Amino acid sequence: MTSTLRTPRRILITGGAGFIASNLVYHWAEQYPGDRLVVLDALTYAGNRKTLEPLEANPNFRFVQGNICDRPLIDALLREEAIDMVAHLAAESHVDRSILGPAAFVQTNVVGTFTLLEAFRQYWDGMGQPDHFRFLHVSTDEVYGSLNPEDPAFSETTPYAPNSPYSASKAGSDHLARAYFHTYGMPTLITNCSNNYGPFHFPEKLIPLMCINILMGRPLPVYGDGQNVRDWLYVGDHCRGLDTVIHQAKPGETYNIGGNNEVKNIDLVHKLCDLMAELAPSLPAEPRSLITFVKDRPGHDRRYAINATKIRTELGWEPAETLETGLRKTVQWYLDNAAWWQPLLSAEYQDYYQKVYAARLVQAG
Repeated sequence: MTSTLRTPRRILITGGAGFIASNLVYHWAEQYPGDRLVVLDALTYAGNRKTLEPLEANPNFRFVQGNICDRPLIDALLREEAIDMVAHLAAESHVDRSILGPAAFVQTNVVGTFTLLEAFRQYWDGMGQPDHFRFLHVSTDEVYGSLNPEDPAFSETTPYAPNSPYSASKAGSDHLARAYFHTYGMPTLITNCSNNYGPFHFPEKLIPLMCINILMGRPLPVYGDGQNVRDWLYVGDHCRGLDTVIHQAKPGETYNIGGNNEVKNIDLVHKLCDLMAELAPSLPAEPRSLITFVKDRPGHDRRYAINATKIRTELGWEPAETLETGLRKTVQWYLDNAAWWQPLLSAEYQDYYQKVYAARLVQAG
């Protein structure tokens, strides 16, 4: 974080109506009210314009509906808004959807990232390659593949070994961002985060899915034996980490951002069940009774874990939330904001839910 004497920036945040990016938008608006905030989002199924409604009256905020593959639009936004910083978070990000339809992941995550990088490179070059420009590419720990129980956590030097169409497409975009620094000197930065959770998370992801299904009395589908391990990062901590990298990191650097919260999926579901039982009145069923093991998804990575030593020692960032405090905040948010998530349970979502979980419920039965 920087002092209040910093020069105002003009930042383009891609995917800003999605989960992590919308939280970053709110973080930025609060921390740096003098900055110009331009949000670009295609408003696909996971992008929700209503998430950003409270910012619409802010004169320093602008929302643009558009696709990151639209080069003329990107060129125009960079010039019109005199952008000096891009935070690129737009992505197709759900592994199950990448298994059902990988083409969209290659198009958005690889071609879209290339389009942004090339547009920013030519714009930055045309402006005389200013030293203060930055291009932050936000990625995932899934590019590193899967860990065995005894393996050390992923570090920034862990070789890439993606196992799903999603993680492969993100690996490709990471390589492009790195190449633009080494080939052109463009001031790129890369971050790889562990599983995020918190407000504005689309209901298909594990934590909101469990919370909402408990409220509706629906089965809680747990893949395989539930022993898959993930490291969980509260989204507010992640946003502080991105802020820190943008302001303090040297161009060309990569940082892993993790929550120091490794937990098995089944243990996480148990924690959510107990929190919902405590915080939610009049549930239709005892939450733990709804847990249903389903047929595992193809190529399901067994364990992810992030070693965040580099960002802690070099930049001084570390997570503020424990898994217990972050989950409590998250569960309470979903209980308080049904008006946000209920409209997302659309016919398209229900159809997707049936394709992913209903068949596996039958196969596992």
